[in-house]
Amino acid sequence: MQKKLPKIYLFVEDFNPSDLNNLNKNISIILRNYKKKIDESTILSLKNYCRRNKRKFYLTIDIKMAIKHQLNGVYIPSFIKTNNFNFFSKPKKFSIIGSAHNKAEIKAKENQGCNLIFLAPTFKVNKKNNYLDVIKFNLLTLDNKSKFIALGGINETNISKLKLLNCDGFSGISWIKKNGLKEFRPFLNSLNSNN
Repeated sequence: MQKKLPKIYLFVEDFNPSDLNNLNKNISIILRNYKKKIDESTILSLKNYCRRNKRKFYLTIDIKMAIKHQLNGVYIPSFIKTNNFNFFSKPKKFSIIGSAHNKAEIKAKENQGCNLIFLAPTFKVNKKNNYLDVIKFNLLTLDNKSKFIALGGINETNISKLKLLNCDGFSGISWIKKNGLKEFRPFLNSLNSNN
């Protein structure tokens, strides 16, 4: 039986087909831009691109827009604390995913209806002094009903540590865009060898 590949997510701020064309087809897209409002035409263009290329597509925060355009789901950042995401009538296969940095935020995301949580920063990143690494990441994921995605600081020097994490996949921005993950396919296949 063929092993299931890990889930891989790429955060993008805008729709740039030339960036996405070089990516492995199994990478899901999360449209997130905290600097400017995302216009509806960008959402529709990216939605059509993702459908043509059989990619999952998630929109950050705006659950009404994600439902309206029949996207795969909505992404809720750690700083969003409201629980009103559970009150919407959602399509059957619509997912609520979110991010957290600690135990309290994990519980908050579960209360918001997230069943997949991006735990960050997993490894050292330039903009933060603190990061989880393997032991803290695994301790935070114990006794939770959610599944977890490693986010932050993942690169060619530490990707092998993903095998040690209690996670279903990983996410990032610059490193994934840089190499498209194509050359890491044999390694990615081996990530689930213990499952």
